[in-house]
Formats: sequence, C-alpha cells, structure tokens
Amino acid sequence: MVKNILITGLPGTGKTTLIKEIIANLRGEKIGFFTEEIKEKGIRVGFKIITLSGKEGILSHKDFISPYKISKYYVSIDNLENIGVAEIEKGLYLKNCLIVIDEIGKMELFSEKFKKIVISLFESPNKVLATIMYKPNPFCDIIKKRKDTKIYILEKINFNRIKEEILSYLK
Repeated sequence: MVKNILITGLPGTGKTTLIKEIIANLRGEKIGFFTEEIKEKGIRVGFKIITLSGKEGILSHKDFISPYKISKYYVSIDNLENIGVAEIEKGLYLKNCLIVIDEIGKMELFSEKFKKIVISLFESPNKVLATIMYKPNPFCDIIKKRKDTKIYILEKINFNRIKEEILSYLK
C-alpha cells in the first residue's frame, strides 16, 4: 500500500509550487516545511526554510560561512535542524497527520539528523508528501525504491494532472 508520495523533476518545474497548492487544498493536520528562494535585486542569493507553523530561517546563503556548500550557497545545518527537522520530527508523535518535506535534496542531505528523521517518517503510520532531488543519490535512491512510495516526475506539462491525482489520493 502506498502511503508516501514523492515529487521529483528538474529544477524550475514547479515542485514547491505544487506542494503549496496541494496543502492549501487539504483539510486536516499538516506539519512540515518548504523552501523559498531569497532574492536581492532580482538575483537569487540563497534559500529560506519556512515551516507550516510559521517559523522560518535561512537554509543557505551565498554570504554564509559554513563548511557545507552547494554551488555558491553555504548551508546552515543549524537552521535546517532547529527549524525544519524540529518541525517534521513532530510527525513521529502525531496521529493522522500529513508530513510535508520540501525538499529531500543536496543541502538537506548534509544533515545526518535530517536523514534519520526522514527514514523514520517514511516508516511511520503518517502519510508523507515530499519533493526529492531528481538526480541519482545513494540516500534518495533508497527512498525512491520503497514499496510504500509512489513517485511523480513533474514537468510543466503534467502539473495539473499530477496535482489532481495527489489531491484525490490524499483526500
């Protein structure tokens, strides 16, 4: 039986937008986080992490100092763990809750704590709705191959169809 839904696709296909639209159309308890670009004068300089309960912090920024770097962005493991991981970890103790993770990607995978919680959530009774990196990655590939998990490959052309399918399943 499928209880976990993964959305993947190339950058810019609308994965975060899809997650936001889906959760806006669902009733019931939802916890989790999504990521958003930080722009200065129209140029992306980083990403922030925003929980569904309203907490936010900077996940990565070009001006951070950190040993963890993806492209030109330095990653704050502290903000990821103290904001994002703390939020989704609640899903281990709640019943009938949808856990939203945007995203399981390179930046987040620097955190061992994040990876452990993700595995625990996928094995929990609660449903998980997450975006995940498209490219192969040992950790992500294990999650993608789970028998209780359905993967949607998002492209701009199939956005509405996938949205309706996921909403139909989650309602």
